[in-house]
Amino acid sequence: MDSAFFEIEGLVKRFGGLTAVDGVSLSVDMSEVVGLIGPNGAGKSTLVKLAMGLLRPDRGSIRFRGREITGLPPWEIVNLGIAGTFQNTRPFRRMPIIANVMVPCLAPRARKRGEWVKRIEAKARDALEFAGISDLALEPASHLSHGDLKRLEMARAIATEPDLLILDEPFGGLNPSESELLAKSIKRLHKGGRFGRLHSEGVAMIIIDHKLSDLLPIVDRVIVMHFGRVIASGLPQEVVNDPQVIEAYLGREEVEGDGHPA
Repeated sequence: MDSAFFEIEGLVKRFGGLTAVDGVSLSVDMSEVVGLIGPNGAGKSTLVKLAMGLLRPDRGSIRFRGREITGLPPWEIVNLGIAGTFQNTRPFRRMPIIANVMVPCLAPRARKRGEWVKRIEAKARDALEFAGISDLALEPASHLSHGDLKRLEMARAIATEPDLLILDEPFGGLNPSESELLAKSIKRLHKGGRFGRLHSEGVAMIIIDHKLSDLLPIVDRVIVMHFGRVIASGLPQEVVNDPQVIEAYLGREEVEGDGHPA
């Protein structure tokens, strides 16, 4: 049996007496977009940090393209083709945003393609254009709105030319128009508008959120976490009607309305 493109098996992470990730297993196929949802405190962001090498698991394994990557440092994981964004944006605030994107262009994975010294500024501008903020290239990052900072995070991630992109609550704090712009960038990347290459396939993605409504137009499949465990997986229409998912969001009491997660 062929191994999955990206696979997590039996992952456990404890913080003292709290088990934040409790035996999680999941997989993502090449070019698939998977939504990972769950109430606040479900363990989603901890799972992202484990996948990106920012935390070491207590037990379990993470494999990418059949290779064990559990415990590798973040820079090695990025150079293998996995990039991520996080809830809290941390740009170089005094630097222009194009300089913020030029930094990941220096990663060995990105640098080994073509004449990178000549291309680095053009490549950074391409990433900013892809994310929809090329007109702000010379603005200091400290001047950006929350929505533009989210798009800057996207530009920095795609500048490394990932095969798998992990987005941790990319729509958090955005207004509807900002969310729509960011969703267009995500769809374009998934559908084969692949930054930096002429490949027809898109980029595989895991998009983390606590609201299914943000992900419905984008994802192929949804995985639901609650108290550190996976409690449901399937098509969005199936997951939204799953009794365990409804209980996780709304509790055991009967709730008026259709009972669907927000």
